[in-house]
Amino acid sequence: MKKLFTLILLLGCILKVSAQSNSPVLKMIKADTAKMRLDSIRKADSIKKAMDTAEPLGYADFSWVNGQNRQSSKLLDNAYFTGDFTFDMNYTQSSNHPNDDLVAGSTALARDNEIDVSMIAIGGDFHYDNVRGRIMTQFGTRSTIVPRNDYSGYKGLDDLPDAYRYLSEAYGGYHFNVWHGINVDMGIFMSYIGLFSYNNFENWAYQPSYTSDNTPWFFNGIRVQLFPTVKTKIELWFINGWQSYATFNKMPGLGFAIVTQPNQRTKFISNNYFGTDVAGAPDVKRYHTDNSFEYLYFDAADKKGPGIKRMAFSVTADFGVQNGIAPGGVVYSPFGKNASNFMSAMAYNRTLFGDGGKWGWTFGGGVMSNPSRYLALVPEGLATDSFLAASVPGSKMAGWDASTTIDYNPNQFLTIRFELVHRFMNVPYFDGPSGITTGPGGNGYQTNPATSYNPNSYIPNPPTVVNAQGQTVANPNFVPFNLVNSESRFIIALITRF
Repeated sequence: MKKLFTLILLLGCILKVSAQSNSPVLKMIKADTAKMRLDSIRKADSIKKAMDTAEPLGYADFSWVNGQNRQSSKLLDNAYFTGDFTFDMNYTQSSNHPNDDLVAGSTALARDNEIDVSMIAIGGDFHYDNVRGRIMTQFGTRSTIVPRNDYSGYKGLDDLPDAYRYLSEAYGGYHFNVWHGINVDMGIFMSYIGLFSYNNFENWAYQPSYTSDNTPWFFNGIRVQLFPTVKTKIELWFINGWQSYATFNKMPGLGFAIVTQPNQRTKFISNNYFGTDVAGAPDVKRYHTDNSFEYLYFDAADKKGPGIKRMAFSVTADFGVQNGIAPGGVVYSPFGKNASNFMSAMAYNRTLFGDGGKWGWTFGGGVMSNPSRYLALVPEGLATDSFLAASVPGSKMAGWDASTTIDYNPNQFLTIRFELVHRFMNVPYFDGPSGITTGPGGNGYQTNPATSYNPNSYIPNPPTVVNAQGQTVANPNFVPFNLVNSESRFIIALITRF
């Protein structure tokens, strides 16, 4: 009897629940649940569609990245042309107070204790019916201090350093609608070996660490950019050489880059190069790998008012070697007494703070070792010949640098920067008090500018000469110059970009 009563009670409960399942409340809950599922599906489809149509590597806010333009719009932008205009001015003062007002060992700075127009870049991108082209002119001291480090232009004639010095980028190409895009370009294009951008408006610091300042800013050749996904770019290079207008030997330079941004907080870059870049030595091969990692570890950019908005860091490590035998039996080897290698690393931390993240503070630095000095920026003036004569396999060169930078960015078109930087090298490398333009007792001026001025800032001053008997002897007319092992400097920069 009890079992029968329990069964009847259970059956009644089931019938009651079944009746209630058709109540208005449950119907409403079911409808809301179905709507939520539909909204979720629509949102997922919307995100997928946005990702599919997003610009490659631009699917999220990457304005925090070092070496990348933070701007979200351009002043001049239409269906056929997107303008790009940069005005970069600086003032810097060295603790050495050189009498010739020069800065040695830098591509970002040229003149000391003077207001310097570093780079006026005018140009932009042309685009029509998948045909593309970009031209960026450069005027200012960068049109002198960057080309002077490329000796390939002196092979043959045609005066390539002067022909190209006012162009930082100049290429044409075609865009294929495959994957998320494939671009094939020919001409002069930017290199991002060393992470930092050639345009200081895009960087966290003004004076780059050695890893960046001693690696290529540009290539001249053919570039293929492949975007298999919206988060990945692969570049293939067939180029004249390592930051060279021409080829050093017969073989071109070959390389590739992989860039991936798997999410809004992370970026990884790997650049790899192979070539023959010792002038007149085709059997000496150069290998180089450059790898960077950037991470946004704090993000409160959407919060209004004062306080820290974003914090990020970047780490870069490079390794390169030269290996082979040059004419005359000169041996280049990765290590040992004839070592010719490049090992370096740098790290920076960036904090954006204040309302809208308009203020930025960066600190960081790096280390470098470069036996044979093959990637070193050659000092100017009277020091050039002696530095090059000492740049043989096995010759030592190692240093470190550190900097701290404060930025004020009132809007996306202007950066005002204050920077302190200290650099050290284990060989005399930086412009000293007596300078590198005139000898002891000089006042910093060239002896006869009308006849001795050289657009590549070179003054013949070999430490040795060959006498009438064919012997190599000390140059009796050698003029001493003043290079020192370290410098501390203050930098003020104003950069506008439209």
